[in-house]
Amino acid sequence: MNNILCKTIAGALIAAGATIYAQAQTSATVVERPQAGTSANYTTFRAPLVEAPLLKLPVGSVKPQGWLREYMLRQKDGLNGRLGTVSAWLDKNNNQWLSDGGDHGWEEVPYWLRGYSSLAYILDDEDMKKEAQVWFDAVLSNLKSDGFLGPHNYENNNPELWAQMVMLWALQTYYEYSGDERVIPAMENYFKWEMNVPDSQFLKGLWQEKRGGDNLWSVLWLYNRNGDESVLPLIDKLHANTSNWTMENDLPNWHGVNVAQGFREPATYYMYSGDPAMLQATYRDFDIMRQRYGQMPGGMYAADENARAGYFDPRNGAETCAIVEQMASDEILMGITGDPFWADHCENVALNSFTASMAPDMKSLRYITSANMAISDEKLHGPSIDNNLRGMLSMSPFSSRCCQHNHGMGWPYYAEHLVMATTDGGLATMLYAANETTAKVADGKEVKLTQTTNYPFDEVISLTVGTADDVAFPLYLRVPAWTDGASLTVNGSPVAVESAAGKYIRVDRTWSDGDIVELTLPMSITYQTWLQNKNSISVNYGPLTLSLKIDEVWEQHDSRDHEFVQDDSHWQEGVDASLWPCYVLKPGSDWNYALDADSKITVERKAWPADNFPFTSQSVPLEFKATGVKVPSWGYDETGMTDLLPTKYAPRDATSTTITLIPMGAARLRIAAFPQAVTAPQEQ
Repeated sequence: MNNILCKTIAGALIAAGATIYAQAQTSATVVERPQAGTSANYTTFRAPLVEAPLLKLPVGSVKPQGWLREYMLRQKDGLNGRLGTVSAWLDKNNNQWLSDGGDHGWEEVPYWLRGYSSLAYILDDEDMKKEAQVWFDAVLSNLKSDGFLGPHNYENNNPELWAQMVMLWALQTYYEYSGDERVIPAMENYFKWEMNVPDSQFLKGLWQEKRGGDNLWSVLWLYNRNGDESVLPLIDKLHANTSNWTMENDLPNWHGVNVAQGFREPATYYMYSGDPAMLQATYRDFDIMRQRYGQMPGGMYAADENARAGYFDPRNGAETCAIVEQMASDEILMGITGDPFWADHCENVALNSFTASMAPDMKSLRYITSANMAISDEKLHGPSIDNNLRGMLSMSPFSSRCCQHNHGMGWPYYAEHLVMATTDGGLATMLYAANETTAKVADGKEVKLTQTTNYPFDEVISLTVGTADDVAFPLYLRVPAWTDGASLTVNGSPVAVESAAGKYIRVDRTWSDGDIVELTLPMSITYQTWLQNKNSISVNYGPLTLSLKIDEVWEQHDSRDHEFVQDDSHWQEGVDASLWPCYVLKPGSDWNYALDADSKITVERKAWPADNFPFTSQSVPLEFKATGVKVPSWGYDETGMTDLLPTKYAPRDATSTTITLIPMGAARLRIAAFPQAVTAPQEQ
C-alpha cells in the first residue's frame, strides 16, 4: 500500500472518528415545543398563572447586526428617531403627558415612546435614552393621588383608557432596562384605580373595549414581578369588559388594527384561567380573518381600515399600524405557546409586508400596503378602499397620526424576540437575523450567542458560543415549516437529526468557548394557490414571497400639500418641511402579467449590498427569472387604483415573455398574487 493511500485512509478514519466523537458529545433531538416551566434566570409566570415555555429576554440583551441593525439605524435617523422634532402631538409645550395642564395628550406619545425607547436601549444611544427619560420622568412624577397616570380623557363621559394601555407597555420596557423603582408602585396604584371603576363605565369606548387585552397583558407583567395576588381579580374584570374575541364563527369587530391586537386577548386570558378553549379561540380568530380576508401573500389581510364583505382582493391591504400590531401579537404568542407557527408568521409579515410599508430611508410610510400595488399615490380611492381619504397609498411622513407614531415598535420588538430564554435554562433562536445575544443559562452562567447570517437571503445560520467556562445548557433551534431537510453541524461535524419542519431541534451539549453550530435551512421555489381569490398564485422562496419587479418612478412632493397630509397629522412650528417630503410611486414598466407556473423559475444571486440594506428593488441580492403572459384588460379601476384580479376568462396575450421576480419586501410597487397564465377555454 503506497503512502498516499495510507494517508487518505488515515485521514478518513480521523474524520470519521471526529464525527463519532462530536455526536457522542452532542445530543440533537426534535421537539414540538420547549417544555413549559419556571426559570431561575428570568422573570417567569407565577402561580396561579399558566407556565410558559419561552420568556422574552430584557430589552438590550439582543443586539441586532447585519441588515436588521441597518434598519434600526435608519429608523433612528428617520421618522421614529426624529419625530419628537416634527410631530405637533409630541410638542412638549402644553403636552398633558408632561404635566397636569396642557391641551393635547392621547395615544401619540405612548405609541411613539414604546418603539423609540426600545430602539434607544437596543442601540445604547445616549441622546435617545436621555430624550426617553424626559417623558418617563414626567409620567412617573405626575401621578394622580387616586392612582391614575397620564391625561384624563373621556368618551361619552366614561374614562378613556386606551392611551394608558400603550403607556404601560412603554413603562414595562423602561423598567426592564432601568429597574426604576417608581414603575412598580405606579402600576400597582393605577390598577387599584381601575378596580374601583364601575363596570358600567369600564372600557366603554371604541378602542379600549376592543383592545382590553393589552391592559390584561400588563397586569400579568406586573404580577409576575411583584407576586401581589390582590391584582388578580382585575384580570377577570378586564376580560369581562373587553369585546368578546371568543365567538365561534365571527369576530366582534372588523377594524384591521383591532383584529391584529384583539385576537390575542383570549390567549392572554388563558394564562390566568387555564381554560384551553381560550387558547383555541385565539387560533380560531386568526383563521377566521385569514379565511375571509387573508387570501393573499404577505401574512396580512384585506382590511384597508375596516374589512368589508366582498372586498378581499389582494389590491386591498392593511394599515401599517395593523402590520406592527400583528407582529407584536405573534411575538407574545410565541412566548405563551412556544408554537413555531407564530414565529413563522411573524417572519412572513415582517419580511414581506412591513419592509415594503416604508421608504428605504424610514422617513415616510404608507397608511395602507397591499400584496398587489401597481400605484402608490395621493388620490381618493373610495370605495375601492374603505377609508376614502387622500394620501392613503402615498409615501408620507404624515399619512396619519396613528401609523406615524406607532410604526416605531416594529423592528425593535422584532429584535427583542430574535432569541428567547427557555425555562430549562436554555436559549431558543426564534426569529433569524444576525445578532449578538448576552443571556443567562444553566446555573445563572452568562453566555454570548453570536448569530452570523444573511438570512432570509441565505440558507445558512452560524451560531458561535462565547463563555468563560464550559457550561451545559439546551439550545433550541426553530426550524420553519416551509423548509425540508434542515441539517446541523457542531464544530464542523454533522449531527444527525430527524425531519424537523415546523418544530425545534434541541441541541444538548457541554458548551465550550468558540463552539460553532451551523444550521442549514434549504430554500426552494414553492407555489401557493389562493382558491378564494380567483385561483391566483404566489411564489415563495423560503420565507420570502416573490413579486414582479416593477420599475419604480418616485415623484417627490411638498409634504405641506394637504393632498398628502391627513387632517389628524400636524407639524410642529418651525419644521423644515423640505427634510420630510412625500412621494408618489408610479410604474415605469408593465405590470399586468399572469404567471406561467408550469415554466421553470431560476434563481440569480447578486452581490450583497455595500450599504447592508437588501430591501430595495435595486439592492436586493436575489432575483428570479420566470415566464409571464400579459393580461391586456388588467389595469386601473375608475378610482385610479390597481384593479381587481382578472378572471380566468380575461384574454391573455398569445406570446409569453421572461419576467423578473424579486422578494416582495424589496418592492414598494408590486404584484405578488398573480393570475394564472392559462386562459380558460372559450365556450363554443
